[in-house]
Amino acid sequence: MGGGSADKDLPEPRLLQNQRGQADLATALGLILVAHLLGAENIAVDFPTRRVFDSVTVGVDEGDRIGIVGRNGDGKSTLLSVLAGRLSPDAGRVTHRGGLRIGVLDQADQITDTTVGAAIVGDTPDHVWAGDPAIRDVINGLVSDLPWDAPLSSLSGGQQRRVALAALLVGDWDVVMLDEPTNHLDVEGITWLAEHLRRRWRPGQGALLLVTHDRWFLDEVATSTWEVHDGIVEPFEGGYAAYVLARVERDRQAAASEAKRQNLMRKELAWLRRGAPARTSKPKFRIDAANQLIEDVPPVRDRIELTKLATARLGKDVVDLLDVGVRFGDKQVLHDITWRIAPGERTGILGANGAGKSTLLGVIAGLVAPSEGRVKRGKTVQLAILDQRMTQLEPVKDEMVRDVLARTQTTYVVDGKEMTPAQLLERLGFQREQLSTRVGELSGGQQRRLQLLLILLSEPNVLILDEPTNDVDTDMLTAMEDLLDSWPGTLIVVSHDRYLIERVTDQQYAVWQGGLRHLPGGVDQYLSLRRESSTKAVAAEATSDPELSGAERQALRKELTAAERRMSKIDDLVAGLHTKMAAHDQDDYAGLASLTTQVTQLEDEKAELEDRWLELSDTLE
Repeated sequence: MGGGSADKDLPEPRLLQNQRGQADLATALGLILVAHLLGAENIAVDFPTRRVFDSVTVGVDEGDRIGIVGRNGDGKSTLLSVLAGRLSPDAGRVTHRGGLRIGVLDQADQITDTTVGAAIVGDTPDHVWAGDPAIRDVINGLVSDLPWDAPLSSLSGGQQRRVALAALLVGDWDVVMLDEPTNHLDVEGITWLAEHLRRRWRPGQGALLLVTHDRWFLDEVATSTWEVHDGIVEPFEGGYAAYVLARVERDRQAAASEAKRQNLMRKELAWLRRGAPARTSKPKFRIDAANQLIEDVPPVRDRIELTKLATARLGKDVVDLLDVGVRFGDKQVLHDITWRIAPGERTGILGANGAGKSTLLGVIAGLVAPSEGRVKRGKTVQLAILDQRMTQLEPVKDEMVRDVLARTQTTYVVDGKEMTPAQLLERLGFQREQLSTRVGELSGGQQRRLQLLLILLSEPNVLILDEPTNDVDTDMLTAMEDLLDSWPGTLIVVSHDRYLIERVTDQQYAVWQGGLRHLPGGVDQYLSLRRESSTKAVAAEATSDPELSGAERQALRKELTAAERRMSKIDDLVAGLHTKMAAHDQDDYAGLASLTTQVTQLEDEKAELEDRWLELSDTLE
């Protein structure tokens, strides 16, 4: 996490005289005049073995929220580094507006000799940062569970990552660049981050660039999408849903060699259009064009047929958890769980970090013995786990991919067609030459895909996926989901990737307060439960808090009095501005717009002060 700078500056944009009338009119009507912030012109970037970018030109304007997608290794992170001024291109130039402040969150773990609090707010006095609603919002949203005085060196990599993100978001930046910001965040944290970024980067308020494989997050935050591929950067309007539509349109016009890719994205588009209305409600998503493209695409899964196949393979008994509880020492992790898992059931499991999701998976798989109750398994159950440690690849890490596949004679049916292991691997993004690569030399994402393929070809009838999206880009997630659509068995998924959960499962449960709760309303219902629980916890804590000391009360009263004085001052300033506006030349649109902007800024400041005043009043009661 840090800032970036550029060697070459652009002058501040100025209105040309012959455009003044139109510009003033636009301003008076409340429209935003787009200001250029940074750009790259004809840049090329070379690595020792290949050219990453070749003659790329892009620009970032005030108010942009740009999502960056592409295959792993195609240069997404490199593009951020070049635009931030951290990496110099081998050709072309990068330009920044004068005085531009750039904040960057990269993927590197950064362990420093400081504490959580010092890393986020530095040496800012407590009463200053605690009185800032924006800073409190970031702290509550990302690190409320971490001890404020804990050394960073004592935290896990995921916790350090959250601290780095919080430290970046409390800063004052013109442009923020985030590289995989949702890594190590749970569903609740990802939802908070999406809402925070939408609020903070509104039209005319700086710019945001983010690299992410989280498609729900991308669709919620981005107003445009850049696809990095084959040495170029291709722009699309809108978030993920609109990007999928544009990809389908592009692929439809491509050569026959692109047919495979086209069909995958058409299937993805069909799911987006036929799913929850919110997924495709973005203004840029052209409904008629989308409907025409998918009119001959069947539903992504034939649930009735898959259930028939699953029942034939499994019988009626899969895994039954009957009044199950799990205790580790004096700590009760799970209790009173009854769940009869059905053949063909496709279930997503939600829950906060540490809630007991992994323990529940262990009970289902027979790896964790229940302390209470019992587990009943069907005689025909063949269970496999796609875990985060990739244990399936350990015995073959020194072998060639080709040799591993040669021992697997099983075929797999996708969309009614039988495919060989090599064909499946190609569908998952492997090149023919990579068949001669040793398994241990594959990238993390490639190993993840090979792991899934070997598991599916082992023909389990119960499959558990534990965070399957790690190290996998959006294209490969789509390909993985395509394979799972044809898989006739019982599927249980634990993931923080909301899009994946909604895409491959038909129902969701939450590990909630040690029990298992069905969520007919899906992820939205889970987030609502979390918000209600948090509100009740805060209220209970406030009720049980000891009396404030005399010094604490005096400090809060001083802040309350200062807030009241400032609100009174704002009222006077706003009244004065309204008087000026009434007497102002009504034909001077630019002058009126300037006065209106001042009023809006003062009213926003007053709204924040009122919120803080209410908090202080409640505390002092």
